[in-house]
Amino acid sequence: MSPIRMGSATVRTVSAAELATRTAELEAALGSGAGELDPAAADNARRVVTKAAERSGIAGDHTVVALAGATGSGKSSLFNALVGADVATIGARRPTTSLPSAAVWGDADASELLDWLGVTTRHVVDESRPGGADGRQRRGQVAGSLGGLVLLDLPDFDSRVVEHRHEAERVLELVDVFVWVTDPQKYADARLHDEFVSLMSRHDAMTLAVLNQSDRLGREALASVRTDLTKLLVADGVAGAAVLTTSTVTGDGVPDLQQRLANAVAGHAASRQRLKSDVVGAAERLRSGVSETEPDVRALARTDLDAALGRAAGVPIVLDAVERDHRREAFAHTGWLFGRWTTGFAADPLRRLRLDRTGGRPSIPVDIDASEVRAVLGRSSIPTPTASTVSAVELATRTFVRDASTGLPVRWSHAVEDAVDEGDGSLGDALDRAVAGTSLRARRPAWWFVVNVLQWLLGVLAVVGLLWYAVLWVGGLLAFARPETPTLGIVPLPLVLLVGGVGLGILLGVLSRAWARVGARRRRTLIAQRLDESVAGVTDAHVLAPVDAVLARHRVTREHLAAAAR
Repeated sequence: MSPIRMGSATVRTVSAAELATRTAELEAALGSGAGELDPAAADNARRVVTKAAERSGIAGDHTVVALAGATGSGKSSLFNALVGADVATIGARRPTTSLPSAAVWGDADASELLDWLGVTTRHVVDESRPGGADGRQRRGQVAGSLGGLVLLDLPDFDSRVVEHRHEAERVLELVDVFVWVTDPQKYADARLHDEFVSLMSRHDAMTLAVLNQSDRLGREALASVRTDLTKLLVADGVAGAAVLTTSTVTGDGVPDLQQRLANAVAGHAASRQRLKSDVVGAAERLRSGVSETEPDVRALARTDLDAALGRAAGVPIVLDAVERDHRREAFAHTGWLFGRWTTGFAADPLRRLRLDRTGGRPSIPVDIDASEVRAVLGRSSIPTPTASTVSAVELATRTFVRDASTGLPVRWSHAVEDAVDEGDGSLGDALDRAVAGTSLRARRPAWWFVVNVLQWLLGVLAVVGLLWYAVLWVGGLLAFARPETPTLGIVPLPLVLLVGGVGLGILLGVLSRAWARVGARRRRTLIAQRLDESVAGVTDAHVLAPVDAVLARHRVTREHLAAAAR
């Protein structure tokens, strides 16, 4: 913050577009930050956004300057000297000023602005009159016009009447330029510096300090007090602090003050500069509630989390069932032909878990709730996770959430935790649906077909051999003439067919079962990849996505605040 410089035609220019952009960025940050920003700072920022919108919407282009000071500082006398008329009441009884008074320069109507400020006492300055009640000040000495100036005489901020102090504080939140008026007796008043000047020091180029009643001190004493006040202002945060000395008795310094006010009015930028300063200040206070960066969820280690959720979903149980089912199916297609009937006595391991090999599910409406989804789909019969499995899931989730919230402020860390803290059973249902909806079917190996053909061929040969012997036996019982039985070497052909068909079929079945174990392990690996992908999808939807949404809000909030305060 720096005082309005002597001889400067304008204060720093802030365009309406820049102010609107900064205000919109601050408002957007409040929207995205939601409840993760400091409540007090957020409330202040909302007031700033409202004030900027209201002030920007007021017709006219006025600059509001407030004379604020302690009781007895001669603030009202200085106000009259600047106006050139006895507008403010001056008297020995304190406090004199109970309500703010306004003096308006120029032809533009300031009624809407004064209504917004809540100032009812108004005076339109006749610039054709010579300045000053006693004629010592002349406006003709001012380089530039005061047209568009709205000068306020505020109640004393140290008034013993609480309402007066509150009124002064209320108006100070709305004005464009602060003129702190003090006197040689109270220039070091702690209330002035601690509760007003230092708190308003963020409003760059919006403050001017006036040491009034300079006629009460000699030249050396006045210089000493002025130097001391300048040091106090620097300590308050006023960069490049400068102090004007004035006297309404002698008129000294009043033209200089008028010139400073003319500089503030020139360019009509003080109001936007004040609003910009408020927006920047509000954004800076909110920025303490966000970090400079946020973790990338996709880059975080998730192996333990996926593994824990997989165990909770019963993936190992399903994979064991898949492996057993593969061996059962392999035996049904490649086992000894006359032993396959035993598969009817073996339970289907996947059907016992109520799992569909194809992963198909009936289509359901999208507008039903979770309980209705469970009613339509049903649950699998996968055993409920054990206490140790549930604890492992909680530990893995907490570890992931901790990594995802590293470096974030406390409120944002809690938001990350709350994002995945779902106690409604939705995670368990999602895992169950993911497993039940995963296709457990794999393409049958080609060798099954070949072996199956061979088994049928060997079975037919064994049956032919058996029937041949049966015919010979029946023929012998009926005393039929027995034909010559073909032989293979010295072994009768029916015996070769029977023994060879049965023996080779059994041998082929044993070898097929051994090879089916290898295939079962391969199928387990294939289905494991599918189930891992399904569980990973649940992890994405129920853990990563909610966490990433919070971090995305943090990033958006941080970017909006940076844009508002840049």
